[in-house]
Amino acid sequence: MQILRWVSKLLLLSFFLASPLSLAQTITPLQTSVCAEADRVALLGFKARILKDTTDILSSWIGKDCCGGDWEGVQCNPATGRVTDLVLQGPARDSGIYMRGTLSPSLGSLAFLEVMVISGMKHIAGPIPESFSTLTHLTQLVLEDNSLEGNIPPGLGRLPLLNILSLNGNHLRGQIPPSLGNFKKLQQLSLARNLLSGPIPTTFQNFLSLQSLDLSFNVLSGLIPDILGHFQNLTFIDLSNNQLSGLLPPSLFSLVKLQDLSLDHNQLTGRIPSQIAGLKSLTHLSLSSNRLTGQIPASISSLQNLWYLNLSRNGLSDPLPAIQGRGLPSLLSIDLSYNHLSLGTVPGWIKDRQLSDVHLAGCKLEGNLPKFTRPDSLSSLDLSDNFLVDGIAGFFTNMSNLQKLKLSNNHLKFDLLDIKLPDGISSIEIQSNQLSGFLSRILNNRTSSFLEVLDVSGNQISGTMPEFIEGLSLKVLNIGSNKITGQFPGSISNLKELERMDISRNQITGTIPTTLGLLSNLQWLDLSINRLTGKIPTSLLGIANLRHANFRANRLCGEIPQGRPYNIFPAGAYAHNLCLCGKPLPLCRTKK
Repeated sequence: MQILRWVSKLLLLSFFLASPLSLAQTITPLQTSVCAEADRVALLGFKARILKDTTDILSSWIGKDCCGGDWEGVQCNPATGRVTDLVLQGPARDSGIYMRGTLSPSLGSLAFLEVMVISGMKHIAGPIPESFSTLTHLTQLVLEDNSLEGNIPPGLGRLPLLNILSLNGNHLRGQIPPSLGNFKKLQQLSLARNLLSGPIPTTFQNFLSLQSLDLSFNVLSGLIPDILGHFQNLTFIDLSNNQLSGLLPPSLFSLVKLQDLSLDHNQLTGRIPSQIAGLKSLTHLSLSSNRLTGQIPASISSLQNLWYLNLSRNGLSDPLPAIQGRGLPSLLSIDLSYNHLSLGTVPGWIKDRQLSDVHLAGCKLEGNLPKFTRPDSLSSLDLSDNFLVDGIAGFFTNMSNLQKLKLSNNHLKFDLLDIKLPDGISSIEIQSNQLSGFLSRILNNRTSSFLEVLDVSGNQISGTMPEFIEGLSLKVLNIGSNKITGQFPGSISNLKELERMDISRNQITGTIPTTLGLLSNLQWLDLSINRLTGKIPTSLLGIANLRHANFRANRLCGEIPQGRPYNIFPAGAYAHNLCLCGKPLPLCRTKK
């Protein structure tokens, strides 16, 4: 028998040597296998459920061979002809690029699929098919930024090799299935920006390899489970914007590799524990908008890598920890706004550092504006809702990088002539102070094209509304509750990016310019309590995105533009004028 086997092998070898063409024909199909028919049918089943595809990806899905490289987003194992990767990604911001339809259960027939990414398609709706739980070779399942609905299928917990699961940015509801705790190899779990409710499952204790956990922007409730402190490989935790309550679990502060911790916008109570010093790798800490009380622990100063610290909108109290010269050496951004702090003056360890963001709103600061040792490093400054009275002269000197300024709701009294704002500033909010002078001091032909937000409402600014030059990027213009006179300039049409405009409670005269109707991005318009005359121009019907308008208490007359949204705004938006008529007010009388 053994001799016969050797003879057979020799005959087979001599055959191949004598027939090189036959040998080539024999091995070539193993190198360039066409895709399996079952996989092609499964992919076409997905294509059939997509009713509209402005990405134009699926137009390439034609012909018999889905593995030949022509089917965009599809990759195969060349030896077997089985589909291993399906990657369909839409652009993040272009709303005109999308797929509309549902996910086909036929994708569950791709038995050798290892990677499935269908993200950024915006209008793929319907449920996640239960058949996906049969994809036992799957290592990555990413279905981000679609419109998927329903519950997360519990069967997904039967995918033993999964190391990335991301369902961010959909409309998924219900509780997180406890079966997801079966993932032994999971490294990244992202379920953010959905409508998920209920507690964080305790079955997550099995995630021994977990590195990143993002459950933000849901309606999760209950306690933060103590098991999170067991995941020693975690580098990223984001549980923000939920309804989580209770104390901060002590084990959380034993995660020596954790770099980013965001628990803001929840209902957490109690103190910040001194064990926070255990987060030796921490770079980003956000605990804002909770119900935390007590003092900020002095141990926070030992966090050598921390550059972002946001503890705003809690109930934290005095005194602040005395941060010595080497404490928090990496700090760049700090926000302590709206706690129960009575600072009086800005602490030296904040004022004398090279910081980019300083937010101390509502901290009971008094006296003059602080003089920062390194003003050139500041990009965002918020000192609003305090009791500051003076110090504006020279305050902006050397603030060459300042982009956002908030000094609103103080007792600052100065003329706009006294300040020279940085050239690159994009947002100015100085409302509710005692500013005087002319608006043209800020808005003129030298105004930077970077300026997007200007709010100087609630002051004593006088003069006329200036002419608006082309090239301005203003999105918000609020000059309400001042002493501005003169006419409403027709050059308002040059503010093509404007989204919100409030000129109420001034003494502006003349007619509403028809060019106002050219502001196609306008969403909020308040012209109330002025001395405007004439009609509301019908050109305003061209502002399709308008959500709020107020024409109250002027001297306007004539028919209200009869089209949405003007004829469905409340009647109070047109009250106390001379003779306005038409819906929502009584109908106009016809002339005889």
